[in-house]
Amino acid sequence: MKIAVLSPIVWRTPPRQYGPWEQVTSVLTEGLVKKGIDVTLFATGDSVTRAKLSSVYDHPLGEEPADFKVWECLHISALMERAGEFDLIHNNYDFLPLTYSRLIPTPMLTTIHGFSSPDIIPVYKKYNNTGHYVSISNSDRSSELRYIATVYNGIDTSLFPYREVAEDYLLSFGRIHPEKGTHLAIEIARKLNRQLVICGLIQDARYFTEKVEPFVNGETVIYKGNVGPAERCRILGNATALLHPVLFEEPFGLSIAEAMMCGTPVIAFNRGAMKELILEGTTGFLVNTVEEAVAAVGNIPDIHRHNCHLHAMANFSQEQMVNRYIEVYKRIVSTA
Repeated sequence: MKIAVLSPIVWRTPPRQYGPWEQVTSVLTEGLVKKGIDVTLFATGDSVTRAKLSSVYDHPLGEEPADFKVWECLHISALMERAGEFDLIHNNYDFLPLTYSRLIPTPMLTTIHGFSSPDIIPVYKKYNNTGHYVSISNSDRSSELRYIATVYNGIDTSLFPYREVAEDYLLSFGRIHPEKGTHLAIEIARKLNRQLVICGLIQDARYFTEKVEPFVNGETVIYKGNVGPAERCRILGNATALLHPVLFEEPFGLSIAEAMMCGTPVIAFNRGAMKELILEGTTGFLVNTVEEAVAAVGNIPDIHRHNCHLHAMANFSQEQMVNRYIEVYKRIVSTA
């Protein structure tokens, strides 16, 4: 089976720091190669992979901005012009590649990594009967679309080793944006008089300046910036708990799976896919308010870190994700 995997080009695959779509695409690609599958990865020219690499732009647009529409078109068309070489195209680049799907002979699987806006639904609806859609959680499904499967995001377990003993700090890990609730994590930690470490890409500069930065003092609230993979596993693994007071219907949440893989329990607002990722009382707590989160921190000693690790291994490993996708590939190719 020959598979073409289409990755975004906003960040490198895998990303140096932030880039969840590129990260999942990398973990999938490398896992497929390990299984002996012939994979061509369409990504930035500086991407790191054991698959065959095809690129039209050497550097990530997030690092060296250029005309996004121009390079997006060239990137997608480079794959579509070679579509006949592959048994299946796995699209991780949102809705735009679907507009080519009826012009090529090769079946296309699209992983919907989230809906940036309800306005993009009509594109998916148009290709409902000819495309194949995978959701990354059961919570992140549109009732207007047809799905072939739900496949949870997987992570490279070698990068997130289990840590039995935690240090004494709470953690907020993710892009700095109002919908991620970084300011609420600060409020929770302050009410408990606990140290909070914050990591993440500043996606909303005004929000950071007004709601986060005033509390950063290098002692009780520490901002470590947009950390890379090496530092990520240490910070996630050593935390007492990950605070995730998310304020939108989050489609998945990689940091949740990564923290649990290291053995770190998670306290999250019960929004989106959180109820699918976290086992209440076993790997963390689902709450609805700051006050409930404060109380939940007091119950963290009741969580056995090894149970967090076992849960993540069983549901969010590279092996699990790759095996599920191979099953989906076979179903699509057998009916093409």
